[in-house]
Amino acid sequence: MSVDLPSAFGAAVLSARIRSTPEDFRVEEIDAFEPTGEGEHLLLTIEKRGLNTAAVAKQLAAWAGLPEMAIGYAGMKDRHAVTRQRFSLHLPRRVAPEMATLQADGPGSGPGPYLSVLDATWHNRKLPRGALAGNRFALVLRDVQGERAAIDARLARIAACGLPNWFGEQRFGRGGGNIAAALSMFAGRRVRRDQRSILLSAARSELFNRVLAARVRDASWDQGTDGEVWMLSGSRSVFGPEPWSEDLAGRLARFDIHPSGPLWGAGGLRSVGKCAERELAALDDKDAIALRAGLESAGLKQERRALRLVAEGLAWQWQDDSALRLAFSLPPGCYATALLQELGHAADDSLSQCRSSESPDGHGQGLQAGV
Repeated sequence: MSVDLPSAFGAAVLSARIRSTPEDFRVEEIDAFEPTGEGEHLLLTIEKRGLNTAAVAKQLAAWAGLPEMAIGYAGMKDRHAVTRQRFSLHLPRRVAPEMATLQADGPGSGPGPYLSVLDATWHNRKLPRGALAGNRFALVLRDVQGERAAIDARLARIAACGLPNWFGEQRFGRGGGNIAAALSMFAGRRVRRDQRSILLSAARSELFNRVLAARVRDASWDQGTDGEVWMLSGSRSVFGPEPWSEDLAGRLARFDIHPSGPLWGAGGLRSVGKCAERELAALDDKDAIALRAGLESAGLKQERRALRLVAEGLAWQWQDDSALRLAFSLPPGCYATALLQELGHAADDSLSQCRSSESPDGHGQGLQAGV
């Protein structure tokens, strides 16, 4: 990621450490649907520690004697955490192996990785990516430095005003290398299909963050501007542009709608007027123009993403003078780093742990709320 992320609320109020242990970073998927109780897909709710989503999917496939493509999951979760998420296994004969052979280890079995099945039922479809309503987070920040009153005030402001909806640094690979790799790919370098998808997502995310950074700097990220395209909260539906009105002002204040920015692709911007001018001005340097052209030639279409994010149910508790627990929920595709960004600097202790076993693109999604 090459763009510097400005703060919406002023100077940092703390420095801290995050993910000192997996138990300091807990994520639970919020289910988007109830299982049907019938069908050919075994739907498992799994708690895991020290395992990423891809590793669990591979283990499930081996356990059930299935190809990995028969395993479904809604979102990616990192291994440096304790997480709960659903997986589906396509079992046409509705015969599942003995559950005890899968969950050999579980909570309390030691500090190492574990996988535990919390619930199993049948469903009539494979679990598709993105089929979740959001994620619940419980984070513990340790070695917190900063004035408690200032930290409390900043959290209260975040709860009242929302946050800039940044794409997190995980999108951009270790050291932000995915952007350079995307530029190289657009210049003709051949990459694997799975890498291509990752680099396209990184390029789109970079351009969105650049637009959002410009809107944060001019204090319009949570305000309407001439030619704005609005996104309905809790959905991907957009509307506008339309003239500013008391109705729009009320809906914006209630978090019913949010200003949006471009997810770049082929076709014209939906925004017009001053809003479109701001977006294009933020994306007019050499690298941004190359990323735009590459995304257009790759066949992606213009889409939109909300510029503002609401951390639902944000609550915090001081466990002692230097440990702060945060609890909140985020919509799919949003990142907990957006909240940490507005507090200050939280050093991620997991980054120094077993780097060689991380995915080469850094796409572990540890602070992402889901896809």
